[in-house]
Amino acid sequence: LLEGAWRALVEPDWPRLRALLEADVAFHSRRLAEVGLGGLLGELNPRLAWADDGRTLTIDRPGAYERTLGGQGLVLMPSVFCWPDVVSGFEPPWQPTVVYPVRGIGGLWTGSAERTPQSLARLLGRGRADVLCALEEPASTSALAHALGLAPSSVSAHLSVLRDAGLLVSRRYGHQVLYARTPLGVALASTEA
Repeated sequence: LLEGAWRALVEPDWPRLRALLEADVAFHSRRLAEVGLGGLLGELNPRLAWADDGRTLTIDRPGAYERTLGGQGLVLMPSVFCWPDVVSGFEPPWQPTVVYPVRGIGGLWTGSAERTPQSLARLLGRGRADVLCALEEPASTSALAHALGLAPSSVSAHLSVLRDAGLLVSRRYGHQVLYARTPLGVALASTEA
């Protein structure tokens, strides 16, 4: 039953969902390095707070529950299914986990044509402009191809040209290469019609 539910409900949109989740992990990994765990938790969700003692995580929700992790660690997991709430699980024997709403969930189903200014499409061509504007968060070639309804080979060609022009950078994360806009790419994608 679970496999049938996955195939019917999640699998058709999985490339797009996975791209959003991977972009969230990449973004929050950078933020963790920049602001530390205490700073990051408040950014993940306003219900999360790291106490001044540097040892206590508080989740603002009804009821009272306390758990000492004892060095077990805490998994921070983005989700496309829990907005706007934070979900937590601390019951042994499972790994303590805080599930928070993924960044960008509001724009998950927004079409690229709505994001691409006409002036940019005239400058770069519709395909390249759509690829540049679709990169609001870092994404892989396959995720962009799925989101834009283009062939992966076409998206790959556009990404190469945009990267060579200094509008994108690419970074390897595990088995995938994720593309992100440079400051110049952000400025161009932000132009008005």
